[in-house]
Amino acid sequence: MKSDVNKLHLGCTWQELTEGMQIYGSKTSEEFNTGEWSSHKPEIDENKCINCLMCVPVCPDSCIPVIDGKRGPFDYDHCKGCGICVKNCHVGAITMKGVK
Repeated sequence: MKSDVNKLHLGCTWQELTEGMQIYGSKTSEEFNTGEWSSHKPEIDENKCINCLMCVPVCPDSCIPVIDGKRGPFDYDHCKGCGICVKNCHVGAITMKGVK
């Protein structure tokens, strides 16, 4: 079964949903704000961050961009708040905060 992922929305019926464990389109996560449901988000303490960039490759959603060789701001539209970046930051510059 092939589906047009652009037709999936809250108003669709169960018959229109895609089957699990199937890939229907590539690079579609950029089209959806998948981070909007998260209750926790990472925050950076700029005074502690040494720009080692060790947080960048461990982010499963590529939410930590590198701009001109330095860590950019978190992409909260796609961050799911997993906290892997926090665990990997050896200087303690990243902490998780609740969404207000």
